[in-house]
Amino acid sequence: MKIGIVTSKITGETDQLISETTARLKAEGVVLAGIAKVLSDEAAGDHHCDMDIRVLPDGPEIRITQALGEGASGCRLNPAGIAEAVAQVEQSGIAGAGLFVLNKFGPQEAEGRGFCDAIATALEHDIPVLVGVGKGSSAALESFVDGMGDVLEPEGEAIYAWCKRVMAHD
Repeated sequence: MKIGIVTSKITGETDQLISETTARLKAEGVVLAGIAKVLSDEAAGDHHCDMDIRVLPDGPEIRITQALGEGASGCRLNPAGIAEAVAQVEQSGIAGAGLFVLNKFGPQEAEGRGFCDAIATALEHDIPVLVGVGKGSSAALESFVDGMGDVLEPEGEAIYAWCKRVMAHD
């Protein structure tokens, strides 16, 4: 198994590192599958909970969060948005990709749903997986990969170098 795990203690850095790495690889012609967060400027005072992802390599952007209304204090994933993203990734095809990317192994995946089957499909096809994870789901990811993942430094060049190294061995 070739799984690179990215995590950072700095809010938003994991998404940024993964999105920048996927953009760099795509520019080099690497065929990508999976999803990456769409990076956007957020207004001052904004709640910073809206999350849009892009289905790789050129798929649609999908909002995977839902508005809870004025005064709400928590972020809420939208299960329908995640299901749509999963379906789009599976329809786009994983076989033949040079790298499968999941910007965040989150609560859905921690419960065995979300992108778990897509990750398994990538690994069955010997496609390396680059995945981000936050503190809340790190134990579930650790269990899912069963000690077979490489924890990567949260630094752009280290992540890029890992991707190039594991893709070169295919």
